[in-house]
Amino acid sequence: MAVPVFLLYILAAPTALWLAAYFLPLLYIRLRGVQDLKKKYGATWAVVTGGSTGIGRAICEELAKQGLNVVVAALPDKFLEPAVAELSAAYKGQEFVAVGVSFAPGADYLEKIKAATADKDVQIVFNNAGFIVTGFFDTQPLGKHLVNMECNATAAVAITHHFAAAMMRKGLKGCIVFTSSASAYIPNPFAIIYGATKAFMSQFAASIAVELQCKGIDVCVIHPSPVASNFYNKVEHKIDSMESFKKLAVDPSELPREIFASIGRCVLRDVGNTAVGMRLGVALLPYSALAHIIALVAPFLPDYVENDKKRGQV
Repeated sequence: MAVPVFLLYILAAPTALWLAAYFLPLLYIRLRGVQDLKKKYGATWAVVTGGSTGIGRAICEELAKQGLNVVVAALPDKFLEPAVAELSAAYKGQEFVAVGVSFAPGADYLEKIKAATADKDVQIVFNNAGFIVTGFFDTQPLGKHLVNMECNATAAVAITHHFAAAMMRKGLKGCIVFTSSASAYIPNPFAIIYGATKAFMSQFAASIAVELQCKGIDVCVIHPSPVASNFYNKVEHKIDSMESFKKLAVDPSELPREIFASIGRCVLRDVGNTAVGMRLGVALLPYSALAHIIALVAPFLPDYVENDKKRGQV
């Protein structure tokens, strides 16, 4: 029996509406182009966590091009001082401050950032620091998971609370931006804390935007496609899916202009073909069904089988 045409239209309407609601804002952002954040907010200082390498380093570069001074908060490793030195040499009329911090439970990262910005009006904040712990949840030390949670989520809450409160108290406009991941909207076996913290990051940003944007503080959370950075080099247990995504990775320098174009124009933004494709792939599938399907299928995948063999050796 043929399905009436009007019924097909009714069934197709929600999908058409979803696609329009998703792609029209992206088109609007693309047409409007990159924004000058210094001019937009009348700002002089920005803070970038994880700003010594990867996406964070590229963000620092773009902020510097716009004439902003930048506090770079990152691990006190071999990358931090050279990154700040390079920025200082390239942009001689501006200030760049290195703050070596560990985003770990009990660490004094917030105190150090507060001290470095005590005499500065910070109106632009990029919560970018993050890393991934791979392997079965039960085989990794609890301490490693807790550090992952602190770095990816808790630190961003603490930093956002401090600078949002300061901007509100001083009546300043500005923006707070979060680097999340496409992992935020799918289950993430074998990288559980990473996926969970990125989901938290996106939910936190979407919620706090309701409170802050009407006060002149824009909130934006970015779900980037794979980026060629040290992120992949620090993975302890290889995952086939990550290795596949790594082949699609783009240079970090390709992201900042997309990010800057999105601030104040949307709250959540998928950046790059991989992130958009993943969003489309799961958009019409209820999360409950997605979780159930992955739970059923995962034990038969090569990643799971191979690492399950090693489980007793850990």
